[in-house]
Amino acid sequence: MNKTSNQMQVAIYQQAKKGKGFCGDSYFYSETESEFICAIADGLGSGKFAKESSQIVIDIIKNNRYDSVQQIIKKCNKQLYGKRGAVLGILKIDLNSHNYTFSSIGNIGLIIIAPHSKNRRNIPSGGYLAGYERSVKVMEGMLECEMNFIMFSDGVKEADLAQNYLKNPNVHELIETFAMTNTTERQDDTTLIAMRYEE
Repeated sequence: MNKTSNQMQVAIYQQAKKGKGFCGDSYFYSETESEFICAIADGLGSGKFAKESSQIVIDIIKNNRYDSVQQIIKKCNKQLYGKRGAVLGILKIDLNSHNYTFSSIGNIGLIIIAPHSKNRRNIPSGGYLAGYERSVKVMEGMLECEMNFIMFSDGVKEADLAQNYLKNPNVHELIETFAMTNTTERQDDTTLIAMRYEE
């Protein structure tokens, strides 16, 4: 899936785990004139019940997209009480102030590739969302023109992240190359979202 807007370009790869009819990952992104938001939720395990938990998280994000990252995670956590649980990564970009915030609980990762500053990679908070009180760490930074954000679930391995094509400024080509070089069945549910900011 590909999408181009005035300021954010988005391209997505998603594949279910080998032998599963449902991908346990869910994702969402949205852009307005002032803000961009993107999230990946990964339900614990795989299959139908994992999808149910991850979709609960995404539905909450859709309905609360203008809240802060911390507020959204708190609401998602509360709704997962008694459910299977999920891990979550959520990125918000303020297109007016040129600030971005990202937080993840569990194994959703983010790499930021910038043309004029050092690349960054998040360190997720351990655990998962299941209704229990927990702290939230937030990574913040300043948005740069031609900055790429690569968000991924645990189906994307370290060997994948070491590939030079992840530095491709064309996010659509990046995702196409990832798909072409990963033709075997995946051992985990896999979601890779490549985003690029251009003024």
